[in-house]
Amino acid sequence: MQFEVWAPRATRVTLHCAGAAHALGRDPDRPGWWTGDAEAGDGTRYGFAVDDGPVLPDPRSRRQPDGPDGLSAVVDQGRYGWRTAWTGRALPGAVLYELHVGTYTREGTLDAAAERLGHLAELGVTHVELMPLCPFPGRHGWGYEGVSLWAVHEPYGGPEALKRFVDRAHELGLGVVVDVVHNHLGPSGNHLPAFGPYFTDTHHTPWGAAVNLDAPGSDEVRAYLVGSALAWLRDYRLDGLRLDAVHALRDTRAIHFLEELSSAVDALAAEVGRPLFLIAESDLGDPRVITPRAENGLGVHAQWNDDFHHALHTALTGEAQGYYEDFARAPLAALAKTLTGGFFHDGTYSTFRGRRHGRPLDRTRVPAHRLLGYAQTHDQVGNRAQGDRLSASLSSGLLACAATLVLTAPFTPMLFMGEEWAATTPWQFFTDHTDPELADAVRRGRRREFAAHGWAEEDVPDPQDPVTRDRSCLDWSEPGHDPHARVLAWYRELIALRAAEPDLSDPGLGDVRVAYDEEARWLAFRRGDVRVAVNLGTEPASIPLGARYARVLAAWEPVRPPEAGGVLNLPGESCVVLSQE
Repeated sequence: MQFEVWAPRATRVTLHCAGAAHALGRDPDRPGWWTGDAEAGDGTRYGFAVDDGPVLPDPRSRRQPDGPDGLSAVVDQGRYGWRTAWTGRALPGAVLYELHVGTYTREGTLDAAAERLGHLAELGVTHVELMPLCPFPGRHGWGYEGVSLWAVHEPYGGPEALKRFVDRAHELGLGVVVDVVHNHLGPSGNHLPAFGPYFTDTHHTPWGAAVNLDAPGSDEVRAYLVGSALAWLRDYRLDGLRLDAVHALRDTRAIHFLEELSSAVDALAAEVGRPLFLIAESDLGDPRVITPRAENGLGVHAQWNDDFHHALHTALTGEAQGYYEDFARAPLAALAKTLTGGFFHDGTYSTFRGRRHGRPLDRTRVPAHRLLGYAQTHDQVGNRAQGDRLSASLSSGLLACAATLVLTAPFTPMLFMGEEWAATTPWQFFTDHTDPELADAVRRGRRREFAAHGWAEEDVPDPQDPVTRDRSCLDWSEPGHDPHARVLAWYRELIALRAAEPDLSDPGLGDVRVAYDEEARWLAFRRGDVRVAVNLGTEPASIPLGARYARVLAAWEPVRPPEAGGVLNLPGESCVVLSQE
């Protein structure tokens, strides 16, 4: 079997494989690459030593049986016999479900999560979006401190378990998306600097030196990241990737890394004959991220829309701290702006940032499915001091309103696991760092961050305490009884309605019409013949829909169709979806 590694600064590289050492030779056709042969098969352990240094895992390792610091293992990708013939599931018309493998079930494995996929098929979602799967120190964590960008976290079950998960999902008609992190790695277990200039001091990020996308040596670093992305999509038959924090990708080259990545993914889609897509997490407020390359954009297929979330969150909760400040002055007006224009910050002044932010989105050209809309995500729940969900402070009626706005809005909806039944379990920040100094630094940093917002130290969960992870696991007994069962039934009804009503899958933003009353706390919008109304206030509201003949498609509380004058009487903390006759 041939082994290879990029180590451009090395004078010699040694392969340690199955207990034997083999000197590698320079590849005459690829500067900086070293190659050599050794007897090996599936599961064989190996590593590389650069200039007689310690034996380190392969940067392109497909498996790390003993964690990020251990030896790599050979993976024979052809061993697994796929059961399901899969032609793919595209993003337009999708409903995504964000899932963390380590807390979706108490077992915290891919196999255990696969056993619960029937729940998602019955719910009606179309794609499962898995939080990062790359190896990280310890057993439990969010996954955003991963390393070995080509491998699967061993405590989750490793490569074979991911294939079994994807196979089962596809068997149920569910697409699978995986969250990948290209903007930083580690810090613990990150051995890439020993091999080459994977990082650069030219730019800095919140995590330290930036990934090298534009300094000397960046051609190979970019190829490393693109290659890992394509490997996930090809080897595991994934349907898409979510790209973490693309605003932290520092790249000054004429062809941006995202453009290069999207081009490669589109080429792979053509090769395998099924749709593949990329979803960016972006704080740039820049439509060019999701504009096709042919129109001088970066070609990413969709992005998370935090503007919609922030407007919705402030409208529901009244919170105004931090980045919510910009939206809390008139939350329903902010919500109306996002429903019709996509972005709230489109060149407007952001008090939180102290400057203008964003750029207008051309709603006549950008289809709304390129923006993901949501009421909760791992970020927006887990980055709160106590990881409290909306269900911890809102009534079932307001939760139903949130679901209605997400699932009938023009955007691609995304749910966060457990949201669909108003889970009472929090989702907190937890780690399992094996480095005591790093563990203590994370603990102290977390408490310092929230102390600045008035939280007592003892009220901020210790990320390293195993109980923090345990309390974040979903309680699967909840969906079987009220009020959870009623909320779950509402989600199912709305998702089925979205699939059945063509107007609700229309990607056009230009035809959305919104009316609202900030003081009375109601908002209504129109999509084709469908009318949606939510009353966030506690008192009944009279809403002038202008629709004299409409029938109720779905209602949280019993509601009569609009009166002869087109006025809808809607109970407090309630919502309704109607169709114009």
